[in-house]
Amino acid sequence: MANTLMFFRKQPKDAPALRLFFATDIHGSDRCFRKFLAAATVYQADVLVLGGDIAGKGLVPVVANNGTLLAEVHGRTTTVPAAREKQLLDDLNATGFYGIRMSHDEAALLGEDAGALRRLFREQIVAQVQAWCVLTAERLAPQVRCIITPGNDDPTDVDPVLKSADRIECPEAELCDLGPVVLASLGTVTPTPWRTERECDEPELAEVIEAILSGGSGASNVIFNFHCPPYASGLDLAPELDNRLRPVIRGGRPSVIPVGSKAVRDAIMRYQPVVGLHGHVHESRGAQKIGRTLCLNPGSDYGSGVLRGALVDIDKDGSLRDFLFTSG
Repeated sequence: MANTLMFFRKQPKDAPALRLFFATDIHGSDRCFRKFLAAATVYQADVLVLGGDIAGKGLVPVVANNGTLLAEVHGRTTTVPAAREKQLLDDLNATGFYGIRMSHDEAALLGEDAGALRRLFREQIVAQVQAWCVLTAERLAPQVRCIITPGNDDPTDVDPVLKSADRIECPEAELCDLGPVVLASLGTVTPTPWRTERECDEPELAEVIEAILSGGSGASNVIFNFHCPPYASGLDLAPELDNRLRPVIRGGRPSVIPVGSKAVRDAIMRYQPVVGLHGHVHESRGAQKIGRTLCLNPGSDYGSGVLRGALVDIDKDGSLRDFLFTSG
């Protein structure tokens, strides 16, 4: 598992009190999830945090036809020999889709029944998350903690699965004690064009954030694991879309605008957490300071099977020692 070093200074001889590995937005990629678990060994991390949008993007019927298999994604049909079924399913998964074997008639009926399509999609998401819970118990060393919280693209069906897993913690909208720091997690974002399940307006988001943080004894050693990045931070730049979800062109170029949350930014300014861990906007990988707080978005390249992440080293007094962006 290769890695790319960024902004990582020479370390003191003593080990940090806590090393946290953060990744986000893997969208159903089994390859990226396995790399996420492997990061505990590769980077000698004490805690793994997967910060939301773990579910895939959709279903793709895989239909048999005279010894071949057909699958259509984004209007393009792929045809492979039936013997290459596993490779086809792996390739679909790498792009965030769940390939499902079915007959031509079953695929036609499914296309006409939006309710059945949604139910089958949710079933596939839950089945994958259940399999990941089993894999985590098999692969992860006992001393390593694994925290997975949902994002706006994750249906609420995954919450009870994660919360009931033996080796996974899911402190969504809660505080979680990590020793020298406390982790505050929230997967809800401001409204998107896709109207996902975990969205609300800025005033309500501010209230939810305040409710989470008011449960702590103090805010000096907090890490924000907020899926939505802070507004106008440079970590939230995404293509502007029109009402038909097409890129807006200005001056001959695609327009890029901030899509993060002002409530998240205000909370960072008020509480000044040690670190802010964010995702949601795949193309805005970067590190930015807001006051004393270092905010990170490792970005996402799940479609290429690449896991982008961030290592965060915390000293015993809860202060940030250093960080490292990874890619592998």
